This record gives sequence, C-alpha cells and structure tokens, in this order.
Amino acid sequence: MDTQFFIITGISGAGKSQAIKCFEDLGFFCVDNLPLILIEKFVSLSTASKDNRFKKIALGIDIREGENLTDFPRIISNLALRPRILFFDASDETIIRRFSETRRKHPLGKIVPEAVKTERAILSDIKEQSSKVIDTTDVNLQELKETIAGLLKISQKTEMRITAISFGYKYGVPSDADIVMDVRFLPNPFYVKDLKHRTGNERKVKNYVMGFPEAKEFAKSFFGMILSIIPKYIKEGKSYLTIALGCTGGRHRSVVLANELKEYLSKKKFSVILKHRDMDKAS
Repeated sequence: MDTQFFIITGISGAGKSQAIKCFEDLGFFCVDNLPLILIEKFVSLSTASKDNRFKKIALGIDIREGENLTDFPRIISNLALRPRILFFDASDETIIRRFSETRRKHPLGKIVPEAVKTERAILSDIKEQSSKVIDTTDVNLQELKETIAGLLKISQKTEMRITAISFGYKYGVPSDADIVMDVRFLPNPFYVKDLKHRTGNERKVKNYVMGFPEAKEFAKSFFGMILSIIPKYIKEGKSYLTIALGCTGGRHRSVVLANELKEYLSKKKFSVILKHRDMDKAS
C-alpha cells in the first residue's frame, strides 16, 4: 500500500482543525502544527518505518509558523513523499462570524478583519501551490466529512474528481474554483413570467435556456475545451478540478449549464460532483 500524505493548511477559522479531526476519524496519523523544520525528518522516518500507522499521514500547518512559512516551497520540494496540499478557505464574513461565535482570538493577535487580511497575504503563495482549495463558507461538519472522504477515495484511485458548481455573481465567485465561466450572456429566464420562480433543475427552464442557438454553441465549445484540458491537468498531477458557472442569481442559467456539463462529462466516464450553491438563495 502506497503512503497517503496530506498537508492541511488554510485561513484560520476556515475549518482546518475540524478537517484534521475528520482525517483522524478516517484512520490517518495526524500531527497538527508540526514545525516546518521537522517535516522533512518526520517524513523520512515515516517512510522508513514498517509501522502501518504511517501509511496514512496528515500534517497541519498554519499561520502560527510565522516567518518560517517562507521556507514552505523549498521544504515541500525536498520531501521524499509528494504531499497533496489541501487549503481550507471561507469568505471573510464567515470567518469573522466564526471567531465572534467562539470568542477565540486570532493567532496573529490583531482585530479579526485586519488579521484575516494579513493572513491571506502571507498564505497566498501556499494557496497557489495547493492541490485543492476547499471553500467551507456554506459547509457544515457533515458535508466537510463527506468532502474529505470523497477526496480520499479519489486519492486511492488516482483519477480525476471533477466538481461542477453553479453560482450567482451577486453572492460572489466560489473561492475554490479552478475555472470560472460567466453565462450571463444567455437570455435570462428571470424575465419570463412563467419561469421567474422556477429553477434550472426544471425542464421548462432547461428547454428555454438550451433552446437558444448561442446556448448550444457555448455548450459545445466550452464542454469540448474542458474535455481537452482534463488530460493535461492529470498529467500535471492534479486529482481535482472545480468548474464554476455563474449567472446573476445562480438560479436559472448557471444551474442549467452546470447540469448539462455534469451530464456531458459523465457520459465521458468522468466522476462529477454537482453543486448548486445559490439556487435556493435567489428569489
């Protein structure tokens, strides 16, 4: 059995600690806040050990490392095992609310909004280097567990896990998206009386949106492009691809196109998770 090795990091308050607990529940040997200077030695000892506990490892690293974080890229590149880096994030509003609810101090010791801004700047390079960004803004603990379990399943199968997300621009772009496509150029069912209060999951809305030539042309072109780049992502060692399609409110057009994308890729034998982030928020 090959060793599974994850590094869990991200913005304070985004769910890193809960994620580590999830990994522990799934049988991983977890160490939170291991000093960066010890990671190389830890990995070396783990790979040399015959103890099966070290076949599944998850290490937590965060802003408490301070200035040592500048050495993160070099240390990771020198490791005997290539880790999958999971970066946990959430909207500023969500993080500030979580700190307020728990009455915890931010690790940087500043006023929370200011601390979050500083932390984002410090961790930006690590986020860029991560294998997967997990946005926990609208995620509860059970959903977090399911997300992690899904990632582990894919890690074991070494295949591509694709997530198609519909969203509304009025609620912000998903921070964990690898590819974002704006479909607001398509005719809007919101302005059709019989369709306004329906969703893109309903046949009438789908038929309306996909009845326009530009929708069919877009789907053919965009879906084909996605299909052509998936092998390139896999070649680069990526196991996760998140594609976000956005319209104004996230209720009609983006839902239809996300559904169409899932159906298209599923027929091509890809595993696709479908999420309609804002469908029930829109009026």
